[in-house]
Amino acid sequence: MANHRSALKRIKQNSKRRMRNKMVKTRVKTSVKNALSAVEKNGDVAGEMKKAQSVIDKAAKKRILHRRTAARKIARLSRRANTSASV
Repeated sequence: MANHRSALKRIKQNSKRRMRNKMVKTRVKTSVKNALSAVEKNGDVAGEMKKAQSVIDKAAKKRILHRRTAARKIARLSRRANTSASV
């Protein structure tokens, strides 16, 4: 366990940040899952895609996801939506 006051503060800060990052990543996963289920069930694909893209972009803006990872997730998601729409 840390002995210095600064190290104890750092532990508290890291745990807060970890929880915040975990919340955002969970939100990203849930929105992607909702968009994919809308694609499979022929639901509101456009609305769910817009929500998922917004959540992914916000996570990239906060640097929780790398910008290229976010772009890749959005591209794959939109590709899935477009292929199901054309079928």
